Amino acid sequence: MQVYKAFFRIIQKNRGQILIYLVVFMVLALLLSGNYNPPQDTDFTKVKVNIAFINNDEDSQLVDGLKTYLDENANLVDLPDDTQKLQDALFFRQVEYILRVPAGFTQGLLSGQDVQLEKTTVPDSTSNVYMDLLINKYLNTVKTYTTYTPGLTQEDLTRYVANDLAEQSDVTMLSNGSHSIYAEKSSYYFNYLSYSLFAILILGVCSVMLVFNDTDLKRRNLCSPIRSANMNFQMILGNISFAFLTWLVLISASFVMYGSFMFTTTGLLLLLNSFVFTLAALSISYLIGNLVKSRGAMSAIANVFALGTSFLSGVFVPQELLGNNVLTMASFTPTYWYVKANNEITSAVNFNVDNLQSIFTSMVLVLAFGVAVLAVTLVLIKQRRVEG
Repeated sequence: MQVYKAFFRIIQKNRGQILIYLVVFMVLALLLSGNYNPPQDTDFTKVKVNIAFINNDEDSQLVDGLKTYLDENANLVDLPDDTQKLQDALFFRQVEYILRVPAGFTQGLLSGQDVQLEKTTVPDSTSNVYMDLLINKYLNTVKTYTTYTPGLTQEDLTRYVANDLAEQSDVTMLSNGSHSIYAEKSSYYFNYLSYSLFAILILGVCSVMLVFNDTDLKRRNLCSPIRSANMNFQMILGNISFAFLTWLVLISASFVMYGSFMFTTTGLLLLLNSFVFTLAALSISYLIGNLVKSRGAMSAIANVFALGTSFLSGVFVPQELLGNNVLTMASFTPTYWYVKANNEITSAVNFNVDNLQSIFTSMVLVLAFGVAVLAVTLVLIKQRRVEG
């Protein structure tokens, strides 16, 4: 196994460059894990808005009923009917909604006229919409009674409206499962893994191929007692071993940070997806290793290729924030499909036929990239051998 041993001796001599990308990845992983804030609960919760209620109409039971209804669903703030003080209260957010009942409101509403309340609100605020809904709900209920049950006294009308609006419906939220707090953390971790993995494999494989593709060394190896087939087998075994060890080292921190989560369906799918991507990255690295001619070019290609595909494919910038043209270009790289599969895995609460089909389709496409690039590499090697 002389060639296999020589493979890792060359890797050992180039460990400095490789360790740089390994350290960068580990630092990013720890920073993301430490600074990650879980998303806030997006379930609906009832919030009372601070409002001011100014009555310029008569003290009628209908107006009192509206005020009572608003008091049950909002916080009534007692403020004087002074324009300057009301504007100051709105500016400093002591209130978010000022409702003014104009003169003649009660009589107009009882007689079926289209009456309007005056309001002053914080522009484009959710509290504005919420209070409008509450007030319209009350007024529409009053209008329904005055239209279809005329002749009611204000006392009866106010009581009927209050009883109707007091009715509540019980809502039960059904969920198919819970989303682990580690799901989104692991998504960032495994997405960033692609950058370091690509860079490390390109640097490692290229450094070995630069040595073995040297013309003098290649001629010398042809004269050695080791058969060419055996030499090629050891070279392939070395590349696979190096890629597998790199993958093991990069995923090892995930078991420390996320623990038992990595043994769930989500965690195992993430590991499988990263392993498939490792095979594709190894195939591309092998092609680059047979094309590159110098160490300077090797470092430049590693940086450009790893960084370029990461920026285009959604590693550093989420895919949903990228434009359609960028995503179209990115779809011609295995990194795009790898990140897409990661996002689908970590966003799924339960796995079914539909989402698993999409996930495995992305994995197959990543593997197809690797097979296609490997085929091109083998043709290139054979062509060079014939020319030689």
